[in-house]
Amino acid sequence: MLEILRSASSLSILLFAISSMLVAGLSFRFRDIVAPLRSPGRILRATVANFVLVPLLAAATARVLRLDWAQSIGLILLGSAAGAPFLIKLTAIAARDVALSTSLLVLLVPMTVVLMPIVVPLLAPQAAVSAAAIAIPLALTLILPLALGLGLSEAAPRWARSLQPIARTISSITLVTLLALTILLHLRETADLVTSRAAVAMFVLLAGAFAIGYVLASPRPERRVVLGLGTAQRNIAAATVVAIEDIQDEDTLVFVVVGSVISLLVLLPLARWLRPLHGGST
Repeated sequence: MLEILRSASSLSILLFAISSMLVAGLSFRFRDIVAPLRSPGRILRATVANFVLVPLLAAATARVLRLDWAQSIGLILLGSAAGAPFLIKLTAIAARDVALSTSLLVLLVPMTVVLMPIVVPLLAPQAAVSAAAIAIPLALTLILPLALGLGLSEAAPRWARSLQPIARTISSITLVTLLALTILLHLRETADLVTSRAAVAMFVLLAGAFAIGYVLASPRPERRVVLGLGTAQRNIAAATVVAIEDIQDEDTLVFVVVGSVISLLVLLPLARWLRPLHGGST
């Protein structure tokens, strides 16, 4: 029975990653991808925030708080993975520019596939995984379904609109399944994490990542909020795929999953709080 639950948990990770990226692809057109490429400064700020400063913050936080090996790797995985489809939902809750968050998302997902395999081995050489080992599963579970969704959205927009709610439902179900199975299989470890320095580390990463994105964005409040949320919302799908496919450590996976729960509990209220704080688009 235990092995069945473990297999179901592993399958839910892959299905969540694939369905999440498929939803993103079905929701966009190729022009959405071209849009962010017209602003080199915006690309540079997003890149530095998500793939330099946040990963360094994760590594520094793990060291300062003296997290154990699995927790340190988990925090670095989350710190190195950017571009979560949930950003669009957060932006809508905050009543900000959803089109801008869409551009940011389609920029960050491919960059995660390219840069995460470089960043993780540099910051966590003890993980003993190669860049290629990380890049291949990320490309298969993130880029391929994103490309398929984009292709369908471009060639058959009606079909894409019809498939969006199905893919979104699958993504939601597999996320809940992933969270439930991981916590069920690791009740003691989950309880220990929530009451340990690891939870503090996750809060530090979230707060620091939001501040990094907010400060690095252009002075316009609209862009500050979107880049702040986009930098704080890490790519859970990418982090879980690397944790299970490459790191192959259950404790690291538990940390990533628990960290994702904490991020949702923090970022949803934050997005609501930002709505009245920044009442209008600028």
